[in-house]
Amino acid sequence: MAGESFFGQDPTHEDTQGGIPADLIPYLEAADEVEETDAGEGTEAQAEESEREAALRALVEHSLLLGPDPSVLAEIEGEVDEDFADDAAQERGERASHEAALARAEDDIELDARVEEIYRSIVARAPEHDIDPTLKRVKLALDILGDPQRSYPSIHITGTNGKTSTSRMIDSLLTAFGMKTGRFTSPHLLDVRERISLEGHPITREGFVRAWEDIEPYVGMVDERSSQEGGPRLSFFEVFTIMAYAAFADYPVDAAVVEVGMGGRWDATNVIDAGVSVITPIALDHTKWLGSTIEEIAVEKAGIIKPGQVVVIMKQQEEVLDVLLDQARSVDAIVRVEGRDFEVVDRQIGVGGQMVTIRTPSAVYQDVFVPLFGQYQAHNAAAALVAVEAFMGGRGLDGRIVEQGLMNASSPGRMQVVRHSPTIIVDAAHNPAGAATLREAVESSFSFARIAGVYAAMGDKDVEGVLSEVEPFIDHLVVTQMPGERAADIASLAEIAEDVFGPDRVDVRESLADAVHRAAEIAEAGAQSADRSGVLVFGSVMLAGEMLALAGHSPR
Repeated sequence: MAGESFFGQDPTHEDTQGGIPADLIPYLEAADEVEETDAGEGTEAQAEESEREAALRALVEHSLLLGPDPSVLAEIEGEVDEDFADDAAQERGERASHEAALARAEDDIELDARVEEIYRSIVARAPEHDIDPTLKRVKLALDILGDPQRSYPSIHITGTNGKTSTSRMIDSLLTAFGMKTGRFTSPHLLDVRERISLEGHPITREGFVRAWEDIEPYVGMVDERSSQEGGPRLSFFEVFTIMAYAAFADYPVDAAVVEVGMGGRWDATNVIDAGVSVITPIALDHTKWLGSTIEEIAVEKAGIIKPGQVVVIMKQQEEVLDVLLDQARSVDAIVRVEGRDFEVVDRQIGVGGQMVTIRTPSAVYQDVFVPLFGQYQAHNAAAALVAVEAFMGGRGLDGRIVEQGLMNASSPGRMQVVRHSPTIIVDAAHNPAGAATLREAVESSFSFARIAGVYAAMGDKDVEGVLSEVEPFIDHLVVTQMPGERAADIASLAEIAEDVFGPDRVDVRESLADAVHRAAEIAEAGAQSADRSGVLVFGSVMLAGEMLALAGHSPR
């Protein structure tokens, strides 16, 4: 029987249900030997033979039941190979993903370092207010670059307070209407890239580096020519302005929203021929450079009004309005004045902001939600809406899109709530007019039983004027120190604060974190509950940025 299967078939026959494993061959050979043994050994031998045969049959059957069919074995081996291949591919994919993540992290570190390097090199230049006022250098640099600012239409915004909020609302409205926007504002809160925004977001690090590298050779050429003529290098604000205009053209954008840095007439941004300009409320600020009277400051701000453009003028003091209207008439500009041509018809405080009804020269927009606090933001929204109407031809706009645009508007560092229980509010108010607006916004939007303030300021600000505006509604003030050479000394701030509030209502803390902690303790101690206690951090854009960083906020 050797060489044959138990069922009389060749073990390699293709119809065999299973082969006999090699380890069973000795049992088969033993079975053959048993069959050849003399049958005369008796009943005991026959019994042993039967027992062996039964055992052998059981082994063979067991082998046949479990023995692999070659086709099944091939299928199983294929599945195993496929599983191994899948596992290997997954492992390779995970390794590649990990390596890519490491590479991106390394690139991010390098980009962050490069952005910081560029920023430091630009900031090392003179501030704009420390050099002779002229547009010559900026015009020359842009001329060499091919005048990128002429490749897109613009809206130009100046004023003393509300410029950034209004700019951001205009940007949000234009975006809602499907436009690719560029926005230039200053100063920044957390990241220098905030100054140059594309489609509502800070320019990418790659974009920032590319914008600088695109203009750097030409900036050097202008610096050299100015030096040969006995003049200064381009100021840091002039360089940022050139970068923004070049980045907008490179993107490219459909519209640019440009905020003046300081003043208007000699501001580096004032090389654009904007079809629409907006002038927010004008008050005393930057008096060292713009003039000591409000009329002198108004003359500087009116410098952005161009021939034939539409000028949107928000509520102004009478003497300021006279200056602005005179300039508009002199260049045949079309004027839209708040209170006459447009207005906030109704305003209701709501959760997270306010509902406003706005009348413009072309339409009435009813019950539009503005997710920002304060009556002044309702007026900013009205001016932004009128500006966008003018930019889009002076017609009434789709109300649903207007609602979407204003609902998506944001203004970091302006009446921004960064924490609850106690409620911590951050605001960049830094002059008396801004402080008065802040007071109205807090009192109308919140019902605090007790509120403590945290304050720091730049050295050139009207500290007494600011504190006098907020003293009636702030129960206690904690003075702190900002970093930087321009920051007011903490001892000087404390002295003025004690004169305004009285010594018993003033604390001093060196760091912002300690100041906020102390203010929270004071506010909660005098309130019935934590949700009725408030902390107001105010006095400077720089302080607002520091507070946002402390609260873990990201640039927007």
